Amino acid sequence: MKSPPRRASHAAAPLLAVALLLSAIAVFHGGLSFAAESSSPVGEWKTFDDKTGKARAIVRIYEQDGKLFGKIERSMTPGAESRICSMCTDDRKDQPMLGLVIIRNMTRTGDGYAGGDILDPDTGSVYRCKFHLEENGAKLVLRGFIGISLLGRTQTWERQSSP
Repeated sequence: MKSPPRRASHAAAPLLAVALLLSAIAVFHGGLSFAAESSSPVGEWKTFDDKTGKARAIVRIYEQDGKLFGKIERSMTPGAESRICSMCTDDRKDQPMLGLVIIRNMTRTGDGYAGGDILDPDTGSVYRCKFHLEENGAKLVLRGFIGISLLGRTQTWERQSSP
């Protein structure tokens, strides 16, 4: 004689749910850590020279009309106080480097900020830009590029202060 089929225990359902939740946390841990790092990029950031790795400037990122902008607050390069953006080709041409807006029109995206541009004041070149925060908001990873993000370069800036 056959025994009746066994039904799954109702007690197993909560255990299964917990196991699935723990698996999801393990798989998506990077996404969860971003939530902890989602502090605002508004504040002062130390930039570094790509070639030497030495500190180069302090850039203040600020919000204006719902978008983010960044301007050079202080330079760590001797003689920078008197430099102007002679290589710039837009409205920033011949403007003083100190106070120069080098990041414009950045808007929040799902995982960072994009949609604006960044100026390299040494060359006058303007690049599309995107950035995101890492290490609980202590680092700003910035990518300037032409066309697609693969054609560009990345810099990591260090937070100096919050607003």
